[in-house]
Amino acid sequence: RPGGAGGAAMEPERECRVLSIQSHVVRGYVGNKAATFPLQVLGFEVDTVNSVQFSNHTGYAHWKGQVLNSDELHELYEGLKLNKVNHYDYVLTGYTRDTSFLAMVVDIVQELKQQNSNLVYVCDPVMGDKWNGEGSMYVPKDLLPVYRDKVVPVADIITPNQFEAELLTGRKIYSEKDALEVMDMLHAMGPETVVITSSDLQAPLGNDYLIALGSHRKTKADGTRMTQRIRMESPKVDAVFVGTGDLFAAMLLAWTHKHPNNLKVACEKTVSAMQHVLQRTIKSAKAQAGEGNKPNSAQLELRMVQSKKDIENPEIIVKATVL
Repeated sequence: RPGGAGGAAMEPERECRVLSIQSHVVRGYVGNKAATFPLQVLGFEVDTVNSVQFSNHTGYAHWKGQVLNSDELHELYEGLKLNKVNHYDYVLTGYTRDTSFLAMVVDIVQELKQQNSNLVYVCDPVMGDKWNGEGSMYVPKDLLPVYRDKVVPVADIITPNQFEAELLTGRKIYSEKDALEVMDMLHAMGPETVVITSSDLQAPLGNDYLIALGSHRKTKADGTRMTQRIRMESPKVDAVFVGTGDLFAAMLLAWTHKHPNNLKVACEKTVSAMQHVLQRTIKSAKAQAGEGNKPNSAQLELRMVQSKKDIENPEIIVKATVL
């Protein structure tokens, strides 16, 4: 349609392209299936490499499928390179089980950063989580040194949970002060934006809330460092969802792109959209399961398509506190 309001042509936004290297499932929403739709809805071109192709996520009773190895990843990247289309603004990665695959991702990110020094690498260092206060890794232990020594130093934005932040820094978090110090340690390793996506810290609003913390460190032209730190409290939703971390990282990528120097707004939009999606999902899952029944994995798949409007333009229902 030529011309917008008042006949002025809309200034086209420069194409922004994301290379997303994550799992693929035929049915449901995790990995690339959880990241691609929201990024496309928010105006990004998304090129996906599927690190695995499974029938469904591994929380179901059964799953089948194939795993991509590091040589195959390299081959796909070579194909892009031969056609000279290996130009990206963002790289996004999540759950990986294999050290050589992860090392290949690092090689690719470094090469892409040589092509484009402004490339932003968004990494969710998926390694494990806490259940009832006890942390455990659900990837092989030998991934930790690769994340710590190779991946995090080339990352620009990382989204660990509390347990993963503790693993990466070797330091336990018992208080908000500890968490801020751990985020500073993570900044010192490389990333300028760190978001601890969930923690077992006591929320000021009470036990029904989950705390997330964010920190953005920028070095200004004159060499001075500025750090913006925020806390967010979101209502706990009583269910086990899969793919939420992948959706979170994708939306954080999008909203930090749109609000580059305002972590507060980027996180408010990300976390609020998450809440809308989770509330819609749990409501729908409970309706499907029927009164008194616990929803199963299939019923708890994220209601992604149904949440398109919330993803595009989230009503802010979770506010961030600047610390």
